[in-house]
Parts: sequence; structure tokens; C-alpha cells
Amino acid sequence: MGGVTAEKALDGGWGWVIVASTFMAQFLAFGSPQSVGVLYPEWLSTYQEGKGMTAWVGSMVSGVALLTSPVCSACVENFGARPVTIFSGVMVAGGMMLSAFAPSISFLIFSYGVVVGLGAGLVYAASLTITCQYFDKRRGLALGIVTTGTSVGGFLYATLQNELIAHYGLDGCLLIIGALSLNLMACAGPMRPLYLPGYYLKQRAVLKQHEEEPPLYEKPTTLIVPPSEKAVLASSDLQTTSGSAEKSAAVEVTKELLMAMDTKVVLDYEAEAERSRGGIGGILSCAAVARVVKRKLRPYGKYMHETAEILHGRVFATLCVAMFLFALGAFPPVLFMEDVAISEGLIDSVSDIPLVSIVAITTGAGKLLLGVLADLPWINSVYLYAFTLLGAGIALLLIPVCHSYVGLQVLSAMVGIFSGNWSLTPYITTKIVGLDRLSQAHGILMCFGGFGVVLGPPVVGWFFDWTQSYDLAFYFSGSCVILGGLFLFMATLPCWDTREARQSANQPASQSEEEPAPQCNGDSSIV
Repeated sequence: MGGVTAEKALDGGWGWVIVASTFMAQFLAFGSPQSVGVLYPEWLSTYQEGKGMTAWVGSMVSGVALLTSPVCSACVENFGARPVTIFSGVMVAGGMMLSAFAPSISFLIFSYGVVVGLGAGLVYAASLTITCQYFDKRRGLALGIVTTGTSVGGFLYATLQNELIAHYGLDGCLLIIGALSLNLMACAGPMRPLYLPGYYLKQRAVLKQHEEEPPLYEKPTTLIVPPSEKAVLASSDLQTTSGSAEKSAAVEVTKELLMAMDTKVVLDYEAEAERSRGGIGGILSCAAVARVVKRKLRPYGKYMHETAEILHGRVFATLCVAMFLFALGAFPPVLFMEDVAISEGLIDSVSDIPLVSIVAITTGAGKLLLGVLADLPWINSVYLYAFTLLGAGIALLLIPVCHSYVGLQVLSAMVGIFSGNWSLTPYITTKIVGLDRLSQAHGILMCFGGFGVVLGPPVVGWFFDWTQSYDLAFYFSGSCVILGGLFLFMATLPCWDTREARQSANQPASQSEEEPAPQCNGDSSIV
């Protein structure tokens, strides 16, 4: 687990090995979900369901990956990136293979949408967390490279799945893609943590505590016993041996329980036991159990308090709203772009280089470009993110008025480049709340994005089922994305900082010294 220090590892060395492994992890986990638009027409013809119902499969796989970000981040903090990535490989591969035998669209929503989505969410949280630990000055570039893995995977998997469907059918395609996903377990090998996760720290503390305790048994001094007393001592030794064995077994069971529980909670439990001991067997009273449970639930209350404190920041709260609106409007093109071209009669079937592939590869280029721009000291990263929202929204509004396949290819490339702003989200979050709260705050932000991803494609599908046209749906999507960009621009205007500075100056000096401004209230000076 160890063997490397944070000072030597930052911005180089083994960090680039981490970048390569996490790039491949995101490539394998998100390749199929990012190119789900190729599978969408096949599911429509196989299950004969409406576009709105079928769209739930593609929206759930990406939405669940984002909605479960807080849980996935907690798993990474407690168990580390390596075990979480290994487990996610089993989930992604199992979900893909299970989807090959799906009897209905409802089962497919569970197997492909929920199971694969949860596995992809674990990979996403693990790869971003371990990358942020290894990089500081070059964090924007490193995150840009890592998150490009999803785009490269979407580009290659779109063509790969198209060919596999042509040769082996939809079921064979999902089985082969699931087998490839097992390589996620190999990607977990190089993810050597800089800091021991919380679960291992608890184990170490418990083992150290038991090593410091005095031994339970010491070898007695040899005695010469008369023959007349041997029978009495034999029965006494039998009882002592039996009692020592029972006591030793109890100690082993207690030690195993301590491994799974917080040391502080165990000590509180023992204190309450001593306080309430009496009568038959020393059973804890209901009041003692309630006190122990209350102490156990305190960390969860603290977590909710910290979450509310993070959301109290003006910039971060607006960023969450902008993320929701962006995911609500910008994700449907990934799923529906091919169906738009087929419905308009621009192509007869899925082309050799699908529009989904164009979106994916340009998204990768956008992630790298925006990651490099974010590292420049004279660029405001929040304004840069808001600019990408406005650009993506304008491209979405132009899709309904485009009546040529070449025009759709150009607009797909524009949407892809501006959608590369996903590489900016961990960078901006770190600047707003700090590295200590990155995992928690980024999980909250991705949760908002997950709601948008889950709702976006079904809403667009319902618009088509209602109007038999994608025009109104894309007008809605583009308006949502532009609205999110405008909100973020207005929330980071300098006038807000001037107003807050004026209010702080009017407060008494003593009060301002005792109550410093919280770190999570980001301002427009964040770059």
C-alpha cells in the first residue's frame, strides 16, 4: 500500500503511470455507455417500445454513474481506488453480459442502466480521486488526459459495436464488450495510494491497541504436588482450561468485530456496558444502546452539515444548477443524433463513422484543450466553463434548422468540443472548496449532473412521440444549456464581491475576526 511519499509523487514520476491506468479504466468503463447511440436503434427494433421508454436505458447508465457519485466517493475514501476499481470491473462486465440475455426493456434498464452505470460511477470516482492526489500544478492537464479516455472509448466503441452487431448480432456484441471490460481489474494494479484509506487506518489502530494490551495467559511456575491432591487439581485444571479456551474464543470474536467497527464506538459501547452492568449477564439497557447508536450516527449528521455548508457558497450552488441544466440539454444528442439523421432521411442506416463517434472524439479534443487552458494563470476557469455552456447551447439550437448530413457532422463536432468541459468540473471544484473537500463536493456536483442525464433523453423521446419531430426537443435542450451558462456568468460578476466586501466592512472588527468567511464561498477571482 505504501512506498511513495506525496512530495516525491506530485506532478510527475509514478503520477504519469496513474494517468495511463486511469485513462484506460475510463476507456473501458465508458466506451459502450458513451456510444450507446449505436445500440439505441437496435433496441428499438428488438423490443418494439417507444422512443421515450427505450431512451431510459441510455440515460440510466450515465445518470446512475453520476447520481451515485457521493456513494462512490465515500467508497474510494474508505477502501481506496484500487479495490474499488477491481470491484467495478466485475460490475461493468457482469452488467454487459447480463444485458445480452435481457427479455424486456425493463430488465435492460436494470442490467445495462443500473448495474453498468454503478460500476462506471465507481471507476469515475476512483480515477479522478487518485489523479488529484498525484498532481497539483499540472492537475488540469492530468485530468484532461484522464477524462479523454471516455471520449476515445466512445469514438472507438461506436465503430467496434457497429461491426460486432453486423457479425455477431446484438447479443454477441454485448457479450464481447463485457469480456473486454474485465480488463478494468488489470488497470487497478498501478493505482498505488499516497495515503492509506480510512478502513485500513481503523484496522491498524485496532491491531496496535491489541498489541499493547498485556497477555491473557502467563506460564505458571512449576510446583510439586502430593499424590493425594492430584485429583482435585486435575478437575480444577480442566475447568481453567475450558474457561481460558472460551475466553480466548471470545477475544478473537471481539477482535474481528473491532475490525469492522469504529474503535471509538467500541470504546463507547464498553463504557456504556460498564455503566449499565448489573443483574443477570450484564446486559446493556435500552438507554445505553440508544446512546451508542446516537454516537454512531454523529458522523452522518456531520456529513450532512458539511454538505449544507458547501452548498451555501454562491458560486458552487450556481455551478450545481448549471451542471443540471447542461446535463439535461447536452446529453440527448449523444443518444439521438443518429436517429435524427435517419428520421430526416439524410442517411438510410448507421454510417461507418457515426455521428456519435464524431461527438466522442471532439469531446476528447475539447477536454485536452480546456484542460490546458484551465492551467493558464490569466484565464478564469469559471468564466471558461460558462462560455462552453453558451457555445454548446447555440449548437443545439442550430440542429433543427440543419437539413444536410455534413451540417449535422459540423454541429456534432461543435457540441463535442464544448462538451469537453467535463474535464473542468474537478478543477473548478478544487479551486472553490479546496482539495480536502474535493471528493465530497465533486460527488454533490455529479449528483446534480446525474439528475439531468437521467431526465434529458426520456424528455426528448417524449417530445418526439408527441410531435413526431425532434425540433421542439432540441429547442428545449439548447435553451436549458444557454440558461445554465447565463446563470453562472451572473453569479460570478464582480459586483457580488464588492457587495459582500462592503457588508463585511460594515460589521464590527471583533465579529469579523471571530467569524472568518468560510472557504466554500467561492468568488469571481477563482481561476
